[in-house]
Amino acid sequence: MTRSVWVTAQGSEFDNFLFAPIAEEGNGMMLSVISALARLDLDPWQEANNLAGLPDETATKRLASLLIAALPDGPSTSRDPETIAARLTALLPSRASANIARRKTLFGADETINLRLGVAMFVFFAAFMLASQWIVASHQQSAQLDNAPAQAAGTVSPQLPPPNSGQ
Repeated sequence: MTRSVWVTAQGSEFDNFLFAPIAEEGNGMMLSVISALARLDLDPWQEANNLAGLPDETATKRLASLLIAALPDGPSTSRDPETIAARLTALLPSRASANIARRKTLFGADETINLRLGVAMFVFFAAFMLASQWIVASHQQSAQLDNAPAQAAGTVSPQLPPPNSGQ
């Protein structure tokens, strides 16, 4: 089975955990962690990231409760969800790498938000400047039109000397 680029880019540090077998189903197929989490309508990478950030005991209890809901035929005497969960949580990456992955996700989200905010501010500033220019230009044009007749009426033509009467 070929994994898509999206899956491997999403968190390859969780592959050992997510693709680990849990139990054999009635049809002979192995149930993996990723399948069990998907059946529960959980994002497998997000859940793996959350589990990796928890203390070992808490992560084991959380995973055991998820496995009880996901295992076929519910809990049985041959399957111990606590033991299976303990084996699986040991496959999670260390908390340090999980925290790094969580920080990368948060920084990526913050960078996207900052970029969108910056673009929105630029568009708002550009619109504000264009509107200001338009208002100033229309105000100057109306002022020039209002002042044009006043200047024409107020201009004084040069006085010519009176015509000489016969000299």
